[in-house]
Amino acid sequence: MTEKGHLPSHIAIIMDGNGRWAKHRGFARFRGHREGAESVREITRECAKKHLKQLTLYAFSQENWKRPQREIKLLMKLLKDFLIKERKEINDNNIRMTAIGRISELPEDVQRELAITMEGSKNNTGMVLCLALNYGGRTEIVDAAREIAKNVRNGKISLEEITEDTFKKYLYMSNMSDPDLLIRTGGDMRVSNFLLWEISYTEIWVTPVCWPDFRKAHLEEALKEYTRRERRFGGLRE
Repeated sequence: MTEKGHLPSHIAIIMDGNGRWAKHRGFARFRGHREGAESVREITRECAKKHLKQLTLYAFSQENWKRPQREIKLLMKLLKDFLIKERKEINDNNIRMTAIGRISELPEDVQRELAITMEGSKNNTGMVLCLALNYGGRTEIVDAAREIAKNVRNGKISLEEITEDTFKKYLYMSNMSDPDLLIRTGGDMRVSNFLLWEISYTEIWVTPVCWPDFRKAHLEEALKEYTRRERRFGGLRE
């Protein structure tokens, strides 16, 4: 059980509301995505300063491929530019960059810049910044199940060896701790196929604030609420 008053070790964020933020201001949707990148920069920096172990950001879901091709191209360019421009910031803050999802299906230039950023930060010892890219929670579970089935068929593991701990080893990042706190901006009350296995006992905090407006003060509000909660993980405190 986790005592009240402790900060989370791992925060995951569904960064929602970029399009609505832009629409309400009469801007094109891409303006919201671009402004949202500023929120990524500030929140990442603040979480690193607080010595969190990990920050996981839902940056691009598998469902996002359904958007207009022009928007997808702009999002991929924004992601590529972010990976290039933020390398110094990442290293200055001792952050290690990683990613989860079907990375091989991203554009080759994005894959290349992601690999360079990850390689350049791999020896950093501070917070892990994990980007969920071309990610889907159901797909992650299906991919894990396929690998397990393949290993059973090849005789590498037996059916009796398959437990929750075994299954976790086949997820995209097997050594990733489950998030303590899931933040969703934009006000919608759903998890949107994000980290379905990992958030089984995660505390959830939803704010109506759209992601481009989400800054340090809003993060502090979420953390303050988290410290009030008592996590029992299905048990009872005596």
